[in-house]
Amino acid sequence: MTLSKGSTVRQLLERFQLRPDKAFGQNFLIDERALSTIAEAATINAEDTVLEIGPGLGVLTRELATRAKHVTTVELDTRLLPVLNETLEDLSNITLVHGDGLLFDFNKVPTNSLLVANLPYNVGTAILTRALESSHFKRLVFLVQKEVAERLTASPSTKSYGALTLVVKYFGVAKRVADVKPSSFFPAPEVTSSIVKIEIDPTIKANPALFDFIHTTFRHRRKTLKKNLQMAGYSEVVGGLRALGLAEDIRAEALELKHFQALFELVRSKERGVRRKN
Repeated sequence: MTLSKGSTVRQLLERFQLRPDKAFGQNFLIDERALSTIAEAATINAEDTVLEIGPGLGVLTRELATRAKHVTTVELDTRLLPVLNETLEDLSNITLVHGDGLLFDFNKVPTNSLLVANLPYNVGTAILTRALESSHFKRLVFLVQKEVAERLTASPSTKSYGALTLVVKYFGVAKRVADVKPSSFFPAPEVTSSIVKIEIDPTIKANPALFDFIHTTFRHRRKTLKKNLQMAGYSEVVGGLRALGLAEDIRAEALELKHFQALFELVRSKERGVRRKN
């Protein structure tokens, strides 16, 4: 059975009397080339454990299982479990979990695992953020909307550059591997998708306070970084900008990650100094 064929997908869905559900963001991959590109980008070795979120009918799951030591795949839609039990039944290195990828405990897979997935569009960014902050993965390879991929890999002073870009840069290096046309899925989505690869530095730990600071600077994109921070209650912004040689009218999208990190530390230090004096 070739699951990456549109005719096979239609037959499976018809036999199990199923329709793709928009609420689950279900667009099943039916493109052999895209499937191979995802698997190759993941550079899986025979000792790797892979986590997949949203296996759908199991097309990517099967490909991953031929390359990895073990694949744990998490599916929320109860209707798809009988289909997956059939399409994956001949493979012994797969654990199928009925659960929500947004809530899945990443500790259930070994550290330095890989996350490889055709992420559901409606929760893809949230799952990605959780995976990055977990310090549990060495590499992420996934399909998302092209617009999201552009945000993940954007350069400063561009429309797509924002807080999400910087959170990704904090943890590692993101690359847009390839675009995938709508006809590569059933049903075809209304937008182009992209395959993204993120190589993660395993020594980096999440810094929620810094992330909140960065998100604050982008809250109102038409306003300056100084104004955004002052509106959020930061009173020592001007001194921090001057110490870094940055203009007071600079906008957040003009800064690199290193600038945010330095400004965060300076502003926080000055705020603490003011509190001690008071």
